[in-house]
Amino acid sequence: MTPHRDGKLAALAPERTLRRLELQVTRRLDGLLNGEHLGLLPGPGTDLAEARLYQPGEDDIRHMDWAVTARTTTPHVRDLIADHELEAWALTDLTPSMDFGTANLTKRDLAVAALAAVGFLTVRLGDRVGAYLLQPHQLRRWPARTGKAAMYALLQAILDADTTPTGEPRDLAEGITALDRGQTRRGLRVIISDFLPHTPGTDHAPTWERPLRRLAARHQVLAVEIIDPRELDLPDIGLLEMTDPETGATHDIVLNAKTRARYAHAAAAQREHTRTALRRCGAHHLILRTDRDWIADVARFALRQRRAAGRTVTTTGARA
Repeated sequence: MTPHRDGKLAALAPERTLRRLELQVTRRLDGLLNGEHLGLLPGPGTDLAEARLYQPGEDDIRHMDWAVTARTTTPHVRDLIADHELEAWALTDLTPSMDFGTANLTKRDLAVAALAAVGFLTVRLGDRVGAYLLQPHQLRRWPARTGKAAMYALLQAILDADTTPTGEPRDLAEGITALDRGQTRRGLRVIISDFLPHTPGTDHAPTWERPLRRLAARHQVLAVEIIDPRELDLPDIGLLEMTDPETGATHDIVLNAKTRARYAHAAAAQREHTRTALRRCGAHHLILRTDRDWIADVARFALRQRRAAGRTVTTTGARA
């Protein structure tokens, strides 16, 4: 472990920080987001609840109740109540670009927070959480376990993971394919990444789109996109040496008005490209930024999901 990482972990005081993270999740999100197995998303391993009228633009047509629709001649959908004994699996991108950060957190820190938001709410209900860690030199499988101790260990492993570049960057598609083939039991799958392409500027479908589409055909998929504000626009600071964290290549770039405008346009196009691809895959898309309150962003996302599913949520912590 490098002195920088040692110093960072010492500053974070990992055990204390992770406990504080758990309290943030359980106090600010628990009750607001999940009742008895009604979490961030309803999993495919579910029981059917009552039918209700279909809301155009909000409801998923895959939940259409065709029998009730045929009887009433009015479109109806049926809500889902998640099963007990569920298993959630996450793929966490730990390639070098995830160590970038110019705001309150690095993208890796925010990935830990995103996994904690899913993990702590899951293990409190007795369910299991497992993970695949996509590092530059390996794809590491973390077995699914229940309990807070196991969740702490997983989050600490992500903080400690080595992200030193090893030459050819690893592709997110590799991790998604391994997750799809290795975990066939239906459930929640969470992909946490910055979704940055290795070949910027391409208009082709991302390499991860096809395996993610296969994954989403069988599982409920939540894609968590991690963004830093400096990836969206650059400051006006003149000549700058920039390094690609994935390959180590360096370039001298003059950040004048024209360069900054072209960069901002390309960054916006890349984000739209990612958003469109995730929508084609049928994945739910949560965006977290290193310069914003991630707890508030997760809460807003979950409330939108609940409204779309026709469930009523109060802000008093009442169970659904």
